[in-house]
Amino acid sequence: MEANKKEKIESFNKRKLSFNKNWTVQTLINAIVITIGSFIFAVGVNTFMIGGNLAEGGVIGISIILFYAFGWSTALTNFIINSIILAIGFKFLSRRAMYYTIFSIPMTSLMLWFTETWQMQFENVIVNMIFGGMFIGIGIGLIFRVGATTAGTTILARIANKYLDVNVSYALLFFDLLVVLSGLTVIPLERVLLTIIALYVATKVMDFIVEGMNPKKAVTIISNKPELLAEHVTKDIKRGVTIMHGRGYYTQENKDVLYIVINKNQLGRLKRVIKKNDESAFVVVHDVNDVLGNFII
Repeated sequence: MEANKKEKIESFNKRKLSFNKNWTVQTLINAIVITIGSFIFAVGVNTFMIGGNLAEGGVIGISIILFYAFGWSTALTNFIINSIILAIGFKFLSRRAMYYTIFSIPMTSLMLWFTETWQMQFENVIVNMIFGGMFIGIGIGLIFRVGATTAGTTILARIANKYLDVNVSYALLFFDLLVVLSGLTVIPLERVLLTIIALYVATKVMDFIVEGMNPKKAVTIISNKPELLAEHVTKDIKRGVTIMHGRGYYTQENKDVLYIVINKNQLGRLKRVIKKNDESAFVVVHDVNDVLGNFII
């Protein structure tokens, strides 16, 4: 009995060690991604936005306004304000997001301090606007992709969602626009309008980083030769195929429907396979934001 108990303990310790090792490696990778994202974000803020005398949304926008008005360090004010908001609203984040956010707040502030003097003002301020939005979008996108947040208005939006039943996206947009419009106290209207465009650029880039880095297409095919098409897709393109049973409402005929998820660069090849084997096939191509797992039926 003691021997069995000892074996169970050893087995548990092995599983525990394995789990901790894998968890530690993934955590380290995520921490590196947050660090890189924080650096890119800081370059976008200091080099392009402040360099072009532009503003920004969220807590960093408040920090920029305070910098223009009083010369206060954006790194310091960003750290203080975000820390206060996190302390108040940490319960609105998952445990994973909270831990990573606790790391991302000082990291973004550190990078803001490190790049404080990296300001570049181009003759055409639109360059500052576009690249500022791009860098900020990439930086925040990388931070969000690993499950962290930058605290700030993200937490405020979740609080508004819970107590005021307001959509999180709309609440986030409201807080960001409120901060940007507050910039009228320190910068001209033209720069505020350019900042709003930069926010749009940042949002689109961030969406691509968070959702669009998995360039997949889902293809639905209704064909009279489903088995033949499925065979060619499996052998020639090396992709899994799911066959579902369907029925046409007008003809009342039973049809097999093929569902395939492929890489975007395989779409042309798939179209050629379909055209070669069944020109009358009905094909619908769907955009896919994200694909998890590697499931083949």
